[in-house]
Amino acid sequence: MTRAWLKGKVCVVTGGASGIGAALCRRFAAEGAKVVVADMAEDAARAVAAAIDGVAVRCNVAQEMDIRRLIAIAEAQGPIEVFAANAGIPSNGGEEVPNDEWERIMGVNVMQHIYTARHLFPLWLNRPGEKHLMITASAAGLLTQVGSLPYSVTKHAALATAEWFRITYASSGIRVCCLCPQAVETGMVPSDSGGSVAGIDGLLKPEKVAEDVLLAMEKGHFLVLPHAEVLKYFQRKASDYDRWLAGMERLQKAFGEMVRRSPPISAAKL
Repeated sequence: MTRAWLKGKVCVVTGGASGIGAALCRRFAAEGAKVVVADMAEDAARAVAAAIDGVAVRCNVAQEMDIRRLIAIAEAQGPIEVFAANAGIPSNGGEEVPNDEWERIMGVNVMQHIYTARHLFPLWLNRPGEKHLMITASAAGLLTQVGSLPYSVTKHAALATAEWFRITYASSGIRVCCLCPQAVETGMVPSDSGGSVAGIDGLLKPEKVAEDVLLAMEKGHFLVLPHAEVLKYFQRKASDYDRWLAGMERLQKAFGEMVRRSPPISAAKL
């Protein structure tokens, strides 16, 4: 399927050097878009960009001035029409997680989206036509992540941010969708890991997730759920919270302490 609406459009992807981000970059480029690949891993971003005739930008999405610079560089390619705020990081543990780690994960998983809207929406609000913002949260944002309080909290916050943007700016032509997968083959979940607790419903290829994102954009759907089972879990949570909590308590017994005590993943692998 070719998508004429993407041809010639400028698409920005954060976390674009690997995993879901790299798959999104390749998918947008295959549809004829001009892609800006943003990532802290500059060499990897350049490799992705070189393969798709894109532009690589080193960007720490937790820094507002980096986001502002990214938008300025992308705008020099032409008006941004798609922004995929995909960069994200994990963090294991509970209430004992130190403050600096909370600040790190909040910066990437939540404040990235605030900074993006702060500097991109004023441009978009002065332009006719539809614009698309995609925020990558996680199934953990709809449900939770056993063994990881910071990840659960920040992905809930990312989902809440996306919801608010969708409601507030829909009448202005800004279309917002929120990606909430379970386990996907990335630096966070290597293919030989089985996906741990997040992989109980299968480990997906990033290319499948990227295609689901494009379909959601086309259809105007808010939630992007590559794992169909997540909708069932979310509905069960809403209809019988106690039953859902009991099920999550069983997962905690099976996986929670193993996840909580796992060493953190290096940001260089993301």
